[in-house]
Amino acid sequence: MSLVRCVMLSATRTKAWSVGRASSALLYASGAPGKALVRPPQMSPMVSAFSAKYSSTSAQQQQAQVTYDDTVKLSESCVKRMGEIMDKGEYLRITVEGGGCSGFQYKFSVDNIRNDDDRVFEQDGVGVIVDQESLEFVKGSTVDFCQELIRSAFLVQKNPQADHGCSCGSSFSIKV
Repeated sequence: MSLVRCVMLSATRTKAWSVGRASSALLYASGAPGKALVRPPQMSPMVSAFSAKYSSTSAQQQQAQVTYDDTVKLSESCVKRMGEIMDKGEYLRITVEGGGCSGFQYKFSVDNIRNDDDRVFEQDGVGVIVDQESLEFVKGSTVDFCQELIRSAFLVQKNPQADHGCSCGSSFSIKV
C-alpha cells in the first residue's frame, strides 16, 4: 500500500484520479500469480505501464521477451582504422575468454583464416570475425576504435550482454 500512496503523492492533481484508479489495478495485477495482466478499459496507458512494470507476472514475461540482435556493429572510427592497418583478406577477430578483473575479457587479433563456426560482419570492405561461442557474449554490441593520449585500442561498447565492465573496457561480467 505504501507504494501506491507514494505514487499518489508524487502525481500531479490532474493525474491523481488516474493514479487512484491504479491502486485497484495494482491489487488486481498482484492478486493472481500466473494469470496474464488484463488492463481494465478505464485505465490510462500511463497507469497500465506502471502496473505492468511492478507486477511479478509481467516482469517475468518482459524478461522472456528480451532478445538481442545477433550481429556486431562497427563504428565509423573502427572501419576507418581497420582500413588503414589491415591488408585485403585480413579480419579483426574478437574472442571472449574467462579472466580479467570482471570475469570475462575481450581479445582482439588480426586473422586471415575463417573457421566453419565463425560469423563475419563486414562494412565498407573491412570485417570482424567472431566465433559462435564468443558471439553469445558480444551479440548486439558495437566495436569502436578509441584513440587517446595514453593508448589507442579497439573496444567493444554498448554490449547488451554485459552487466558491468572494468574502467579500461577490456573485461566485463555478464548479466545473469
